[in-house]
Amino acid sequence: MYAYDELDRTLINERVAEFRDQVKRRLSGELSEDEFKMLRLQNGVYLQLHAYMFRVAIPYGTLSSRQLRALARVGRRYDRGYGHFTTRQNIQFNWIKLSELPDALADLAEVGIHAMQTSGNNMRNVTSDQWAGVAPGEVEDPRIWSEILRQHTTLHPEFSFLPRKFKIAITASEHDRAAIKVHDIGLRLYKNAEGETGFEVLVGGGLGRTPFIGKTIKPFVHGRDILSYVEAILRVYNQYGRRDNIYKARIKILVHELGIEKFSREVEEEWKRMGEVGLTLDHSVIEEVRSRFSYPAYEKLPHMPDELKQAAHDPLFERWRKNSVAAHKVQGYSIVTLSLKPVGGPPGDATSDQMDAVADLADRYSFGEIRVGHEQNLVLPHVAKRDLPQLWKALDRLGLATPNVNLVTDIIACPGLDYCSLANARSIPIAQELTRRFANHDTANLIGRLHINISGCINACGHHHVGHIGILGVEKNDEEYYQITIGGRADENAQMGTLIGPAVPYAEVADVIEDIVEAYLALRDRPEELFVDTVKRLGVEPFKERVYATR
Repeated sequence: MYAYDELDRTLINERVAEFRDQVKRRLSGELSEDEFKMLRLQNGVYLQLHAYMFRVAIPYGTLSSRQLRALARVGRRYDRGYGHFTTRQNIQFNWIKLSELPDALADLAEVGIHAMQTSGNNMRNVTSDQWAGVAPGEVEDPRIWSEILRQHTTLHPEFSFLPRKFKIAITASEHDRAAIKVHDIGLRLYKNAEGETGFEVLVGGGLGRTPFIGKTIKPFVHGRDILSYVEAILRVYNQYGRRDNIYKARIKILVHELGIEKFSREVEEEWKRMGEVGLTLDHSVIEEVRSRFSYPAYEKLPHMPDELKQAAHDPLFERWRKNSVAAHKVQGYSIVTLSLKPVGGPPGDATSDQMDAVADLADRYSFGEIRVGHEQNLVLPHVAKRDLPQLWKALDRLGLATPNVNLVTDIIACPGLDYCSLANARSIPIAQELTRRFANHDTANLIGRLHINISGCINACGHHHVGHIGILGVEKNDEEYYQITIGGRADENAQMGTLIGPAVPYAEVADVIEDIVEAYLALRDRPEELFVDTVKRLGVEPFKERVYATR
């Protein structure tokens, strides 16, 4: 966990006071909605279909138990008793009254949480691997660099009024759990041949109306230079980015139109000019940030404790362990994913009671620390293996032990037309129906790793482009239809899915997904062949034939 200092606390409290005054002036009529819009967006407040939506920042997806309890209180006191965890490792509350928002912000400020830059045309929450700091084989904890970027970009004038929203993700593992290739800037932390720590820098990734996979702009930038290099990219974007057309304003469009070679030259030239001013990170500054991260006092524990050996005779426990428990870099410990995808439930939602209970479990079993993954699940990153059986029982009572992580019912979905004023179609009911169709755990395990992503509109908040199966809601003659893509992925081999054919009506979506899955089971050449690999080997035609043969 990172320990925030007095400067952070002062900044957050001043922002609360400033926003309280802005809300007061809006409610009195002194500010019009148009005048208030930019002010509220800079504090994470959207106006959606039914009420204001409040998005709270969770930097690089790390929470303390105290902070999670504060989020639970906000959900209980100001909302309807729950929150929605997002693909940017944040949390959203969908029913907060404008008059009560300053009080909610003040309550969160007490535990070091804010909503700055969670919306608007600025630098958004810097995201990272939810297993950061505990994943075996990791170069080093990428949250250190995420925090350095957070500090530098928060309220930075160069990053506060961009042509469009801007997102950065960082990974330090061979397997990319942060989806860096579909971000405006993706950073892969590694050591070069000389043993120096630095970054491969990708730029121009993103989804939405015009999706692109990020391109490598520089194979290696030393850690001491990463702030200046990121700033050089932002300066070029600020200079050339479109401000006259919202659909062409993202950096991915600029990179595409200029070409990666010209864009790279522009960034390199800007970076050289900046070198004359100097924005090099001193080693002492990096180490200061590093020192403010505290790590658990791990015990020396056996690899296979007796408690785990005994619990292995319970088939329900073993099913959960094999699905939701991952290896930890420290012997005797595990990383545990808590599924927020129960059968029939909205993906990514957690009630205030569940959040309080998870905070208690984190104190008991995970040194008081919780993580949020971009897949909209929670993680306890420091669980002793001896405690896994008791933790499983507690999670099962809370409805958080569904053994479906990375399986067909571990669905990523945006709120869709149930909440969002931008959406064309519903997302949540589609996800709920699919979890019911594939509720049998034996069937889900037979299918294997298969990611379904659902977006209610072209803005792609559900990341449908990179789902193994992607579902996009569109409007057709005032009715909800859905385009289906297959073969996408968001990891180190990221690629966009391919459209299989015409959009299908709402009532047929679940049937279509079942047809696709049945085709996969018949077409794969061995049980171990993943869905995406079958699609890669055969293309979309066999699946298209299966789906549209009787339609």
